[in-house]
Amino acid sequence: MDKRQLKHLINVAAGRESADLRITNCHVVDVFNKEIFDRDVYITDGMIAGFGRFDMTEAKKTVDAGGRYLVPGFIDSHLHIESSHVSPAEYSRLVVPCGTTTIVADPHEIVNVCGLDGFDYMLQATEDLPLSVFLQIPSCVPCSPYENAGAVITAKDIEKRINNPRVLGLGEMMDFVGVCGADDAVLDKIMVAKKAGKIIDGHFLGFSFSLDAYCCTGIANDHECSTAEGLRDRIRRGMYVLLRQGTASHDLLNLLKGMDQRNTEYCLLCTDDYAAKTIIELGHIDNNVRLTIAEGIDPITAICMATINAAKCFKLDDRGAIAPGRRADFLLLSSLDKDFTVDEVYTAGVHVASRKNYLVDPVHAPIDKVSGKMNIKGLSSRSFQLKLKSRHVRVMEIQSGSLVTKETDAYVDLDENGIWHRNDDDIIKIAVVERHKGTGNVGIGLIRGFNLRSGAVATSIAHDSHNVIVAGDNDKDMLIAVRELEKLGGGMTVVKDGKVIESVQHEIAGLMTDIPGEIVAEKLSSIIETARSELGISGGIDPFMTLCFMSLVVIPEIKITDMGLFDLAKYSFVPLEI
Repeated sequence: MDKRQLKHLINVAAGRESADLRITNCHVVDVFNKEIFDRDVYITDGMIAGFGRFDMTEAKKTVDAGGRYLVPGFIDSHLHIESSHVSPAEYSRLVVPCGTTTIVADPHEIVNVCGLDGFDYMLQATEDLPLSVFLQIPSCVPCSPYENAGAVITAKDIEKRINNPRVLGLGEMMDFVGVCGADDAVLDKIMVAKKAGKIIDGHFLGFSFSLDAYCCTGIANDHECSTAEGLRDRIRRGMYVLLRQGTASHDLLNLLKGMDQRNTEYCLLCTDDYAAKTIIELGHIDNNVRLTIAEGIDPITAICMATINAAKCFKLDDRGAIAPGRRADFLLLSSLDKDFTVDEVYTAGVHVASRKNYLVDPVHAPIDKVSGKMNIKGLSSRSFQLKLKSRHVRVMEIQSGSLVTKETDAYVDLDENGIWHRNDDDIIKIAVVERHKGTGNVGIGLIRGFNLRSGAVATSIAHDSHNVIVAGDNDKDMLIAVRELEKLGGGMTVVKDGKVIESVQHEIAGLMTDIPGEIVAEKLSSIIETARSELGISGGIDPFMTLCFMSLVVIPEIKITDMGLFDLAKYSFVPLEI
């Protein structure tokens, strides 16, 4: 805001000049006093001028709210746009009608594939949206030294981007081992953020590592918290806790048990990894607010978690409240009960959504620098052959409804050459194929709980380095699945009896697509159903959402990368054979 704009804002607030917009007949939710009051709200140049007086100059336009509640626009405090499967323009089109007006996005998925080109794409693609998009520069690319990603982001790389005003700070610090061990390269990244006066996001799954050591670096928040005790431990150390309700991770209700009237100001809401299909079916942060209210939390407290608390955490002092001098991001709600609906959405004083209809034409950014990222070399059916010296092996076991895997063991069948072949149990092969540098790396393991009867499924979405991950019971189908994704430039595929049954293309870095979210949701629903009906995947398993997290080495207990089987507790590779 320049001096001229500030002067005009003051004059409107003082009643000397006309506002652009007046909202009348509304119940204003005050997130500071945690109360509701009835006043008109005056807006000019996209900012809230004030609540008006009897001698106010008539506004250029008046909107009658019809007795509805006027609340600040919702803020999602941590997410990855890439996890929605759609481009930023489509993401905005989906979430803005749900009342989300600001997001804090960590683009580490696309940066792991494309490096700073991916970060720059996300900046460009989110520049002129009704949705305010702030980015965090990824801190862990790759997320561990035990896999090959498409890029390596150093402290010097972070320094090149962190001073952008739309970059709030350093993205989730997943390397808690490096932080707690005072690793120089990790501390260099933290110091870049501190020097720039930016915040540092957390991601702590420390086991025996010290939360004190992690917090004394100034890390501001954490979304990897799933228990009431964990929430209180973090708040005790001055951290904000981001209560996550995503597509796969449902931590919100557990965490609410640790929240009370003394610590609510340190509790925010986030979605983290949230698919377009989930947005269409359930909503976005509005769904998190409804769930919170349904648990008996006061509605204004729930709204604060989605607005002013997030604004304070991320130092977004221009939003998060209906108050003079704040950005005019606001919603009109039908009620404040657990079944409320978002009727109207305004961002910077502009009406951008009405009753779930997006009122803006999406503008899509060019994708030439972030497409075609499939560099696979030396692959054949023998690449998936598993030759063992022992029948006694480690097995990754899926835990229903969780990203956590357990390390179990089994005795498997081998042929006369020591080659694994499937018996009648639920154990199948899982492999990660390196797709960034043409190394030819293929890491192979065994997994239980996927409930696949025959065939193979594969995706180029494999957190966080996003190599190709494939699960199947035979080498031929696994090879065909990977080749199909190579041809598409990334996505998802289902293969059976040597034939591709169904695929979904993700042309943007193998992570996202530019087609409308509703079509993406239909395609994803279809391919999931195909995987279940044709391959027999059942038992509540989402074939692709489950598969894509089996390579995330910062989630316990054991995971698979292109370099082998990794044990997080030991923080080292472990042999498949016991």
